[in-house]
Amino acid sequence: MTDTVRQALALWGFDDAECSFVAGRENRVYRVRTGEGRFALRLRRPGYRSEAELLSEALWLEAMDRAALQVPRPRRSLGGALLEKVGAHHVDMVGWLSGQPLGRSGDRLQVADAPAVFRRLGREMARLHAACDVWQRPAGFARCAWNAEGLLGEAPLWGRFWDNPTLDAETRSLFTRFRREARLDLEACAATLDHGLIHADLVRENVLVDGSLIRMLDFDDGGFGFRLFDLATVLLKNLAEPHYADLEAALRQGYASLRPLDDRKLGLFMALRAVTYVGWIVPRMDEDGSCARNERFIAHARQLCADYLGHPPPMAFESEHPLKGSHAPEL
Repeated sequence: MTDTVRQALALWGFDDAECSFVAGRENRVYRVRTGEGRFALRLRRPGYRSEAELLSEALWLEAMDRAALQVPRPRRSLGGALLEKVGAHHVDMVGWLSGQPLGRSGDRLQVADAPAVFRRLGREMARLHAACDVWQRPAGFARCAWNAEGLLGEAPLWGRFWDNPTLDAETRSLFTRFRREARLDLEACAATLDHGLIHADLVRENVLVDGSLIRMLDFDDGGFGFRLFDLATVLLKNLAEPHYADLEAALRQGYASLRPLDDRKLGLFMALRAVTYVGWIVPRMDEDGSCARNERFIAHARQLCADYLGHPPPMAFESEHPLKGSHAPEL
């Protein structure tokens, strides 16, 4: 246990708690076991989110917990703060969520009755969006924006995908054309699309299944965006499933059972979500397995961008599993 972790635990009065490291990519996360229960101590990555954004995330989670959503419940420090500072790190503490991850990106789904699970997930996404819409956000609330600029502008939130240095000339041209046409399309239809706070990263590892309950964790990239972006994120990582059509139908049915869903632009958002990973991987090229992940991200994005533009290349997600063997738990 590092001095930073010890100092952080003391701020919550957990000096003698059992603490073990869990994960460390965007943030360093530790499982904390106390007589009061289990918690997650998070050392937030310096520079990734501002103090205002981190505090806003905590306030958002508090509000969603009050709305009976199954999300991590923030725990205030002994001083009553949702966010503390230890050295270079902002730190916070949230309740530990029980349940099993929906799956691991790159592997086949192993859940029983997957369509039923996806139907429940769709309902929970709709509940989340509805709760976000009725919540009165406090003054100074600040989160990132997955809008046209954040997705396709000069400095997208997850990087300039069209500048990925491994792209061949044909793929770079395809992505450049997609960026231009998708932005025109998005700006033209933006006013008609459901927009508000979204999770933005509901990949399998961020969805916990606990009996009939669906729990959502890791709101690190949550912000303002189009609700179809949340659906596209879930679906993108399941395109290779042999019964993908059933999963998509179940997710959409679950969502629409609680909230209107205009999904005519789903193809656009599937492609938009795919290209974000092509930008995301660039500063992580030196990590183990990144070369293979990069190739898979590009292949997925190339397929979906070409589909959107009307010129699909000869590649079928249904007949192969291009993500097999991936070791990218966030993706």
